[in-house]
Amino acid sequence: MDVRNIDEVPAFITKDGSEIRELLAYRNSVIRNQSLAEARLKPGHTTHPHRHLKTEEIYFILEGSALMQVGDELRGVRAGDAIAIPPGAVHSITNTGGEELRFLCCCAPPYEHEDTVLEQVDESSI
Repeated sequence: MDVRNIDEVPAFITKDGSEIRELLAYRNSVIRNQSLAEARLKPGHTTHPHRHLKTEEIYFILEGSALMQVGDELRGVRAGDAIAIPPGAVHSITNTGGEELRFLCCCAPPYEHEDTVLEQVDESSI
């Protein structure tokens, strides 16, 4: 039985700029076809718009509130919300609250940096 406690899992920064703790994946358990991680994002911060070539994702908001963008759709989300992100869909999340945003990321197949494509951002529109 593989059990990982969030307090014992080292954090790393993904290509999109979020802080991740990979709880279960092939790198640290018997799990082979998906991964489960906890992500954290500071107030006012936004992940870099990106897409995954193969991976579908589910975000589950644990704490905080955010603005979620998937493709052309923009929606407010909060603790208790689950968001479906299909493969190839450009997405990002912005922490709109005053506290750290915490959410779970379930990826199938498992998260890989190589499967993450960062999108160009038009700096003149910011």
